[in-house]
Amino acid sequence: MIDLINVEKPARYTGGEFNEIVKDHDKMQSSYAFCFPDIYEVGMSHLGMRILYHVINRRKTTVCERVFAPWTDMEQLMRANKVPLFSLETKKPLKEFDIVGFTLQYEMSYTNVLNMLDLADIPIRRSIRTDEHPIIMAGGPCAANPVTLEDVIDIFLIGEGEEVMNEVLDLYEDGKSAGQSKEDFLKESVKIEGVYVPKYHDFDKKVIKRIIKNLDSVSFPTDSIVPYMNIVHDRASLELFRGCIRGCRFCQAGYIYRPVREKKASTLIEQTKRILADTGYNEIGMVSLSTSDYTDLKTLCDGMLEHTEKRMVNLSVPSMRIDNFSIELMNRIQKVRKSGLTFAPEAGSQRLRDVINKNITEEEILTSAKIAKSGGYDNIKLYFMLGLPTETDEDVIAIAELAGKILDIFGRKSRINITVSTSFFVPKPFTPFQWCPQITVEEMIRRQRLLRSHIKEKKIKYNWHDFNTSVVESAISRGDRQVGQAIIKAWEKGCKFDSWNELFDMEKWEQAFSECSLDIYECASKQIALDEELPWDFIDIGVKKSFLKNEYQKALREETTENCREHCNNCGIAKYRCGVCFEDNKI
Repeated sequence: MIDLINVEKPARYTGGEFNEIVKDHDKMQSSYAFCFPDIYEVGMSHLGMRILYHVINRRKTTVCERVFAPWTDMEQLMRANKVPLFSLETKKPLKEFDIVGFTLQYEMSYTNVLNMLDLADIPIRRSIRTDEHPIIMAGGPCAANPVTLEDVIDIFLIGEGEEVMNEVLDLYEDGKSAGQSKEDFLKESVKIEGVYVPKYHDFDKKVIKRIIKNLDSVSFPTDSIVPYMNIVHDRASLELFRGCIRGCRFCQAGYIYRPVREKKASTLIEQTKRILADTGYNEIGMVSLSTSDYTDLKTLCDGMLEHTEKRMVNLSVPSMRIDNFSIELMNRIQKVRKSGLTFAPEAGSQRLRDVINKNITEEEILTSAKIAKSGGYDNIKLYFMLGLPTETDEDVIAIAELAGKILDIFGRKSRINITVSTSFFVPKPFTPFQWCPQITVEEMIRRQRLLRSHIKEKKIKYNWHDFNTSVVESAISRGDRQVGQAIIKAWEKGCKFDSWNELFDMEKWEQAFSECSLDIYECASKQIALDEELPWDFIDIGVKKSFLKNEYQKALREETTENCREHCNNCGIAKYRCGVCFEDNKI
């Protein structure tokens, strides 16, 4: 046993939280361990995990329990005391579950997937696991390119999980009752739409992603678990819609979650009432890729405030677009508590914003700053990317110039604090920029220094992202099975928690790729020909490859594309026959 007094944050490992679901395993037909490959505070902030935990546990025949990556202090104690990785709810060892499922949210968590399997005494390679081991499953946005982990994962779920998860669990439980083996289950599961089984896939066929056509009709966890400790996003979450109408050319989520499907305001207001009754949170976050694009936001905010304001519950509205930020919206969201404002222009110059199809003008950015000033805001965060395709030094300097213009609006002697944050462009599968190279490390450093040299005002703070992790992320995101072997090598060398600066080790990653006859920097900065076959081409996310190619070519011509509510651009997603594609008889 482990004495939790010896670890930094014992609440990460105790379970027993308010609204936790505990079932008797002996009365269930199957057991599912939902694994988040990061620490508790990160995993418990993820809405997708909360949704699927709720969906699976609504089944009368299935138990779902949570498992997170233990921090290094806890892992050391577990290995020293030979304690295998266990679930929070019943402390059941991971290897005793029927199915172990990982959510793949970020490429830099892949070594944690391997480490968690090893901590559970489960072989990391599927080829050496037997019927005595759990089925290893994975899903989430990074599963859009499953190839890098296909030597590890038995079965991938492509797309949204609420419906396909139930179909897979039904199949497993039926097979288990009939005495079928794990291999029998895997062979049968390939018949389910949205399922990719590496061992049995017919590559003459595409794996078609699954989506939920009507979000009002699916269950949503208003009684989500309330942690005993602070987590990254320590609030209740309300999902407004999925997808995005905008088509920013660097944004993977904007393509793989198409089409936009909104919940009705009445549904969301009722869910707000239930969240307030079931959790006790003092803040509700309105979750989507672009919250201010919700078509009935006024009705929604007014309806939610009718219940939240009298209880002094704050409404958090992240993911706001600069071009539809208004005084009216600002006045609504600051009724209970005023917080800072965050905007993402992504690029400093209009030319580069047109290249990436951001479709916002400098005038709209500055107008938003004036609105923020009139509302009394004194903390503004601005997010940008460095290294976007076709970026020049003038584009980099334009970031500093834009921040300066916003400062001028507030006044140099005002209380305003402006934070400029930059990350590096990472090419992602299923985006128009999937063929583009990432800039070299030398260029990353040079452009960071160039921008920093042009930010001279004390009221403008500059934060920048580490370039090495961006290189690894880029190399993995467009990787193939050989890159997958390098990931395993990196873990064998001790890599884990690679998104945490204090544990990231670039030298080990370089060595791991080299031992697999790869150059990690060449993998990251590779220019891919438009006619080249891509490792993920057998996955069908609904958006046509020809559309992505056309968008890439338009980017090089600095041409923009209208958003989905203004005009249908025939991306291919209309085949799902739902959402924005069919509103107002557009198609």
